[in-house]
Amino acid sequence: MSSTSRTSSPRRVAAAATIGTALESYDFYVYSYFAAFFAGPFFFSALGAAGAQLAAFATIGIAFVVRPIGAVIFGHLGDRLGRRRTLILTVTLMGVATGLVGLLPTGTEWAAMSAVVLVLLRVVQGLSLGGEWGGAILLATEHADARRRPFFASLPQLGSPIGSVAAGGFMLALFFGLGPEAVSAWGWRIPFLVAIPLIAVSLYLRASVDETPVFKALEQRGERQRVPALAAIASQPAAFVVAILTALLGIGSYSLMNTYTMDYGAESLGFDPMQLLLAATIGGLLQFVTVPAFGWLATRIGSPTVVAIGAIGTLLIAFPMYWLLSSATFGFLVTMMLVGGVLPTASWAALGGTMSELFRGRHAYSALSMAYAIAAVISGFIPLVTDALGDATANAWWHPGIVLAVLSVATLVGSLAARSMRKLGDEEADAAQAAPAREPATV
Repeated sequence: MSSTSRTSSPRRVAAAATIGTALESYDFYVYSYFAAFFAGPFFFSALGAAGAQLAAFATIGIAFVVRPIGAVIFGHLGDRLGRRRTLILTVTLMGVATGLVGLLPTGTEWAAMSAVVLVLLRVVQGLSLGGEWGGAILLATEHADARRRPFFASLPQLGSPIGSVAAGGFMLALFFGLGPEAVSAWGWRIPFLVAIPLIAVSLYLRASVDETPVFKALEQRGERQRVPALAAIASQPAAFVVAILTALLGIGSYSLMNTYTMDYGAESLGFDPMQLLLAATIGGLLQFVTVPAFGWLATRIGSPTVVAIGAIGTLLIAFPMYWLLSSATFGFLVTMMLVGGVLPTASWAALGGTMSELFRGRHAYSALSMAYAIAAVISGFIPLVTDALGDATANAWWHPGIVLAVLSVATLVGSLAARSMRKLGDEEADAAQAAPAREPATV
């Protein structure tokens, strides 16, 4: 068996895409939990309690704001130089930036400088994330045959729950093992510093796989776009709008549940922060089963249909869930995290399959990355917007439900539109995979 056939195995490629995305998600979720509990008091205390919390949430949003820039930069590299090389670069940048957050000084005399450096590191993280997701989806799907493509597209989506569980579990272990005082003093740095050696794992996996057949075919035929981002927008503008709408629930529900609801539950509803972390971690563990299950379902009924099912289900439970949360026990809190996580997960699991079908391979990296990044920009400010809505409504129980319902409706509209569009991405992937099949086999 040739080394090429080994490295091009769809399972091996999907593992490389998934684990790399999981490491990036871990880095991002570590900061999300850090922002919910520590970033405000450590770096923005001069703004007062409310201002510090808003500033902490804003640092989450900053990384989302620059994601479109990262999408253009790394999308260009992915469509010009290759999916594999670009993904190696994105995960390196993310790991280094995350590790440096763990080295920031926190004393009052350092607060202003550390706040500036923190924002700069968040910018680097956002640029990296802008180029990660689209490349991971393409790496997984452009090696797979048409029948299994929706399933393999769902596997990189496991990166988010893996990262969430790893980050939440790490924080729980630190709180229980070291105690809250030690975590506040120095223990919070450990999850950030761990990101540096984890880079080596992802680099090894991504360096061990081959470039995708689609990119190699485009390269051989000389069909790479000079400016793929502009070519994608000019040739497929409607697909961009549909892709952005389709992505809102899958991305936005994570921002709402894992960041805003954590702070809202602790500050307004009186839950123990450790209970919230534990509930979120349990919900994330369930996704290890539900994400591939919904990916398998997408191979049977189509990715856009699975996205629509998730959007309808989430819309139905949005308001009842938050009404019950206002008087919930810990057992119900866990149940809410499970139910409230499963339904948006359907839209999340089938998102990669839906979006990869919309765009042509010659500019697919740029198109997927930009559409996803724009949706992420909107979603990144969901904690801030929901917090402002809570202030305006005196924290009425229904204010997070409004946000979740709006996300659900937007994604439902996008998924229904996606069902009627041609599978351009699938067509080019099929053609690229058929070409090697006609060549003489190598031993």
